[in-house]
Amino acid sequence: MSEGPLFESLEGLRGTGKSTIAPMLAEARGAVLVPTVPLFYQPLRREVDRRGNTEARMCFYLSALFTVTDEIRRLLAEGTSVVVESYFARCLANHQALGSSLGVRLPPSLPKPLTYQLTCGKSERGRRLTERIKPVSRWDVLAEEVADRVSDAYAQFPMHHVDTTHLDPDEVLQTILSIDTQGAPHRANAELVGAHPHVLPPVPRRAEGACRS
Repeated sequence: MSEGPLFESLEGLRGTGKSTIAPMLAEARGAVLVPTVPLFYQPLRREVDRRGNTEARMCFYLSALFTVTDEIRRLLAEGTSVVVESYFARCLANHQALGSSLGVRLPPSLPKPLTYQLTCGKSERGRRLTERIKPVSRWDVLAEEVADRVSDAYAQFPMHHVDTTHLDPDEVLQTILSIDTQGAPHRANAELVGAHPHVLPPVPRRAEGACRS
C-alpha cells in the first residue's frame, strides 16, 4: 500500500461490474464512496438525459465531475481514501464515442485516481445486462451501439485492466487489492487525467446513430 490516502476509480462498459465492485472496494479500503453526480444535480440530470444534445450532456457531466472534485480534495486532505464509480475518463470516452466534437482541456490540478478498467467478454456482459433491473436510458442504448468505440476511447487513459468475465465479485475485488499501489498518485498534482500532457483532442466525426441537438 502507498502511504497516505488512496484515490481510486473504476471504469468500463455497462455490465462489467463497476456498481457492484465500487462499494466493496470502498469498504475494503476504509474509503468513502463518492458519487460523481452530486445529489443536487439529479433532477437536472434526468432532464438533460431526456434531450438529444450530445455536447450539452457532456458539459453537464463535466460540470458534475468538476463540482465533486472539491469533495474529493477535501477528503484526501483529511487523510481519507476515496473511491469513485467512474471519473472523467468515462465521461470523455463515452461522449467522444457518441460523436461529441468538443475538445476538452483538463486542469493540471485535478486529483488523479489510480484507475481500474473492468472488462468482460461480450456474451457474458450481454447476459449480465439482460439480468439487470436498472432502468435503461436512451443514452445507454446508444452507448451499446458504439461500445467498441467507447473501449477504443478509453485507451487514451492510463488504467489497470481487470477482466471480470469468469470472476465472482469477491474474486474481482481480490484481484484489484492485489495490484501494487505503492507510490500511486492520490492527491491533486500536476499530471492530467488523460494520457496527453495538455489536451484531449476533439473527435470531429459523429458516431452513427448518436443524438444531435
